[in-house]
Amino acid sequence: MRILTLALGVGLLLSATLTAFYKPPKEKKLVKVWETDSTLRIPESVLFDPGGQMLYVANIDGKSDSLDGNGFISRVSLDGKIENLKWTIGLNAPKGMGIHKNRLYVTDVYRLVALNLSNGQAEQTWDAVDKKAFLNDVTIDKQGTVYVSDNRNNKIYRLKDDKWEVWIDGGGINNPNGLLAVGTKKLMVGSTKIGALQVLDVETKKLTKLADGMGNTDGIVAEGKKNFIVSDWNGQIFHITADGQKRQLLDARAQKMNTADLEYIPGRRLLIVPTFLKNRLVAYRLE
Repeated sequence: MRILTLALGVGLLLSATLTAFYKPPKEKKLVKVWETDSTLRIPESVLFDPGGQMLYVANIDGKSDSLDGNGFISRVSLDGKIENLKWTIGLNAPKGMGIHKNRLYVTDVYRLVALNLSNGQAEQTWDAVDKKAFLNDVTIDKQGTVYVSDNRNNKIYRLKDDKWEVWIDGGGINNPNGLLAVGTKKLMVGSTKIGALQVLDVETKKLTKLADGMGNTDGIVAEGKKNFIVSDWNGQIFHITADGQKRQLLDARAQKMNTADLEYIPGRRLLIVPTFLKNRLVAYRLE
C-alpha cells in the first residue's frame, strides 16, 4: 500500500511539473501593417518577386471574363507604395501569376501569357482548348512546370517541356481555383465547388481532401514547411495545418471586403491580400 501511495504521489508530482512547464501553441493572428491607395482596378492576385523585391498585381479592370484589353499588371513596393500602376497593359482580365527565370506567367481569360520581367513585354501565349475557358490561377514547380486552373470548366492545364495540354479534365477537382505546387510531386488545389483544400499527387493524380468548409476557395500560400493559408473570395482567410486543422484568421464579410488570390512572404511574415472591388492591397503581419 505504501509503495502504491508513493507511486501515485510521484505520478501526480510529475504531472503537475509537466503542466507547469507546458505552454499551448500560440494562436496565430493577423495584424494590419499597411494598405495601398485605391488606384488599383479590381486587383485579383498579388505575387512576390524575390529577385526584384517587388510585388506584382493583376488588375482585371472590368468584368472577370471580358476580352476588353483593359487589364494590366502593377508593380507595388513591399511597404505598399504603387511604383508603376500600369507596368504592363493590353491584357483582358488577368488573374493568377507565377514567376520562372525571367518570365512572369499570367492567366488572361482564355490564354496563358508569358511576360518578360525586364520590360513587361509579352513573349509567348498559349490558348486554352475551350473557347469558353476561364483560366484562373498559376503555380510553377521547382523544375519549371506550369500548372493552370480552368475554374469554370473543371480542368487543370500543364505546360511542361514546351508541351501545353489539358492535364486533368473533370473528376474530383471540383472547379479548381487556387493552385500551389509543393515540391514537384504534390499540388494543392482549392476546389471552389466544395469549398475545400485538396492534395493532388502529381504522379498518380490521386486526390485527398485536407480541409473543407471554406466557401469560395481562392488563393493558397505555404506557411512554414507543411502549413497553408487559404483565402475564401467572399472575405475569409484560414490557416490550415499539415493534419487538416482549420482556423479562421480573418473575416471581412461584414465590411464587404473580398479576399482574393493572396501572397505570403515568410521572411517578413507578411500576408498581402488583394481586395478585388475595394481596389486596394492590404498587408498583414502573421503573429
